[in-house]
Amino acid sequence: MVSSATEMLSDNLAREQVVPSRRIVRLPPWLEVAKPRLIPLLLATTLGGMALTEAWPLPSPRLACTLGGGALAAAAAGVLNCLWEQDLDGRMKRTSGRALPSGRLSPSSAFLVAISCTLVASTILVSGVNCLAAGLSLLGLCSYVLLYTVLLKPRTSQNIVIGGVAGAIPPLVGAAAATGHVGLSGWWLFALVMVWTPAHFWALALLLKDDYRAVGIPMLPVVKGAEATAKAIERYGWATIVWSGFGVLALPEGGLLYGLLLLPFNGRLLQMIHRLGRAPEDLDRAKGLFRWSILYMFGICLLLILSRMPLAVQFDLQGMALIRQMANVPFL
Repeated sequence: MVSSATEMLSDNLAREQVVPSRRIVRLPPWLEVAKPRLIPLLLATTLGGMALTEAWPLPSPRLACTLGGGALAAAAAGVLNCLWEQDLDGRMKRTSGRALPSGRLSPSSAFLVAISCTLVASTILVSGVNCLAAGLSLLGLCSYVLLYTVLLKPRTSQNIVIGGVAGAIPPLVGAAAATGHVGLSGWWLFALVMVWTPAHFWALALLLKDDYRAVGIPMLPVVKGAEATAKAIERYGWATIVWSGFGVLALPEGGLLYGLLLLPFNGRLLQMIHRLGRAPEDLDRAKGLFRWSILYMFGICLLLILSRMPLAVQFDLQGMALIRQMANVPFL
């Protein structure tokens, strides 16, 4: 009994050293399977999709219904993912203590949670928002469970490149909630999340490659190694930086402020990517990049919202007037 307790403690310590999230917090089993730590970033990109539309800011009831329905749909996707991968989770050190493989929650109870969340999410979105937003939320759920978890993850090292579409759908939900359709600006943020996802996820995969290798999941660091993964991260990192700049054009107004405030975000992202490229096997550098990539996407969404504030719009108008005035001054 003492030895088993010692092993459990050592596993927890190992997990805390490698996994770049937070200290292990014991959540209720029904909440743990919903993966609540993933939901805030999905909601942030939903808000970003809203901020890119002329309809921003949304009425409070529609805003609450969109975020509430989106959170429940994401929770349902997380539960279904845990259900499908419960055997796999039981064989990985990082996930063996989760609610389903550890027996703290039965599969039937988890399935009931997933169905309940899906039904309530659909009801809220259809009645409080519109059918397009509801349909896109369900598409995101199905993409995560069927496309990524079931089809791509166990079969190809490019799983997150294609499967990242699931995490990129919330901006479309936000745009649809705001206007009833998805315009070019919404698709810009969708594409930005798509190109950001591989670099973000592969940084985490570098930390967990031994776990993935042990259970036969062909993540890129397992198949190609750390050096090739770092080079792939650099390519997608540059694509993220370049594509993020087009937000200046995607915003209905306030693009100048967005562009100026974006510079330090992109500079820091580029610095972290280059640090990892110089030492691909350094887990601390991979951990730092993973953490910053999360803050980066939160920051992008915050900049989109700030850029729609009246002061930002005024700054934009004055800045453009100054630029035009300087352009008309002859060089001496």
